[in-house]
Amino acid sequence: MAILTQVRDPRVQDVTVTGVEMAPDMRSAKVVVSIMGSPAKQELALRGLSNSAGFLQAKIAERIDTRYIPKLRFEIDAGVKHSLEIARVLGEVLPVSDQDEVLAEESDPAQSSDISKQDPQDDAERTV
Repeated sequence: MAILTQVRDPRVQDVTVTGVEMAPDMRSAKVVVSIMGSPAKQELALRGLSNSAGFLQAKIAERIDTRYIPKLRFEIDAGVKHSLEIARVLGEVLPVSDQDEVLAEESDPAQSSDISKQDPQDDAERTV
């Protein structure tokens, strides 16, 4: 929460903490973050986070009672970007199946509005 509300560095924007990996001795922690924006903006935000590490460590020290306060190291989470790239490649390689087409038609609101515009007399003829 301190990243979102208390870090006043203007470079630290659109940052989401996606994971934290603690060392077994609790002397260091790798903080994995996702940063929205261009690669240049991501690097700026990462630099801002690194410069704010001391402040964040002090906030951690206020909340936990341990002998050592972990030294924070920030890394960009490539998992989200990687999964989007895989989805894009699969979309190009794999053909659209018939089932996917049926699901798309069912979820299309234009299709359902065409059904409601049918003449009620047609429904009466179908029941006879």
